[in-house]
Amino acid sequence: MSISEISNAHLKTINSSWDFYPDPVHSINNLSEEKIYGFIEQIGIDIDLLAFLNKFELIKNDKITFGVFLLFTDSEPLLSTIEVGRFSSETIIKDSLTVRTDLISEVEIVLEFIRKHLSKGYIITGKAKREERWEYPLEALREIVINMVVHRDYRSSNDSVIKIFNDRIEFFNPGGLVDNLTIEQVMSGKYRSHIRNKQIANIFKEAGIIEKYGSGIKRVIETFKGFGLKVPTFDSIEGGFLVTVYNNDTDKRLDKILFALKKNNKISTIKLAEMNSVSKSTILRDLRVLKKKGLLKRVGSEKSGYWQILE
Repeated sequence: MSISEISNAHLKTINSSWDFYPDPVHSINNLSEEKIYGFIEQIGIDIDLLAFLNKFELIKNDKITFGVFLLFTDSEPLLSTIEVGRFSSETIIKDSLTVRTDLISEVEIVLEFIRKHLSKGYIITGKAKREERWEYPLEALREIVINMVVHRDYRSSNDSVIKIFNDRIEFFNPGGLVDNLTIEQVMSGKYRSHIRNKQIANIFKEAGIIEKYGSGIKRVIETFKGFGLKVPTFDSIEGGFLVTVYNNDTDKRLDKILFALKKNNKISTIKLAEMNSVSKSTILRDLRVLKKKGLLKRVGSEKSGYWQILE
């Protein structure tokens, strides 16, 4: 077992989580009174700061917990770093943002950056006016970002990373699935909620940011389906969890690839990548999708063969 697995096993035996443990480095002086009293007012209770910390077990033996430091910090902790970037290609960044602040504020800051780089379109609804909507369902993106912040493994040295591409957004979060939970169970929604950071999750629930434990991913899938977009993919990768959401640009690119192959069935993947301003690996993935859909077939070898369009 790894150190992290041993730690998780111990925490489970005492029905606790990492964020409940006393923070040996920081003190109550490292918390923002303004943020705490703002939260107290938001949840509608009449209580002073110290009573609030005790009520929600945010202080133990006169020491603040790891959780409360991240939730109401007055600084920019490295532990909570989220890197967000807008990519014009697979490797070229056109805009980026490093987010380091309290966890509740991080959600809105990240979402504001994402919104800045999304486009809007019009859909025909049968009404007199066309309906304007974003290229992705914002409520689903919000759910993903909240899940990142709440369920991240803050003991990991890796940062949370969000990459916005022309055709997709990738959300990587340190910390894999817990308690032998599988991707299939996650996507089906048939599993018991496993909370990595109970204290952080509880404060988010008190604030009304989380409505119900264990239903986030199912809502994301259903929202994307209702939006007419491809179901997001979920992958356990390199000690973390990766969620990828797609817009309609993928379908447009597939159409462009088919059109190009009709004109030249020996066109190279490098040329297709240049035409679509994406990487070769993206084109190879698209070609696999087209073959899986029964729209395309490779005849002959990779070097001397050609592509056959299947009508």
